[in-house]
Amino acid sequence: MSKSSTARQERQQRSRDAGGPLEAVRNPAREAAPADLDRLIHERIRLGIVSALAVNRSLTFNELKALLKTSDGNLSVHARKLEEADYITCAKSFDGRLPKTEYRLAAAGRRALERYLNHMEALIRATREG
Repeated sequence: MSKSSTARQERQQRSRDAGGPLEAVRNPAREAAPADLDRLIHERIRLGIVSALAVNRSLTFNELKALLKTSDGNLSVHARKLEEADYITCAKSFDGRLPKTEYRLAAAGRRALERYLNHMEALIRATREG
């Protein structure tokens, strides 16, 4: 290995070390960096789904669609992503002859929303203090 690449690696390591735990004390915004946001929840429709389910025991597909003012396809795709992540549960049944899809917030989804909200609050505080 050449001297220049060794020196470069040492500088990179020092740079990484500088951003360690003490950096978080000096710069609280670093802990709440936007890049660390839960991208699954951060998308507008998915955040709307999780938030609506956090304050309602359950909601049907049509209730969510009306509440979020979105299309069938859009809601379906976003709900499926949340379901695959175990953030929400989906129960399909029939109401007479009509299909009924009902969503509930799962425990993992509630925890993820809580983390997301805490993260956003930290970003807001850091921005206001900065």
